[in-house]
Amino acid sequence: MRLTIHFVALDPNGNPRPVNKLIPETDEEQKLFDGALRRRQLRLVLGGKMKPDEALELKALFNV
Repeated sequence: MRLTIHFVALDPNGNPRPVNKLIPETDEEQKLFDGALRRRQLRLVLGGKMKPDEALELKALFNV
């Protein structure tokens, strides 16, 4: 089982604010990071919010 938690940084007024991009530092972190990107693309394609042709990470899995 896996759990995905999304954190949102807030400014003093409670509005979302930008944060620095996550940079994986180990091979394991990179593996998890890459897997998360593929799962996100799959979720967007299945939800109709991304065209399959735009899901480059998923396409790379199948060498398409």
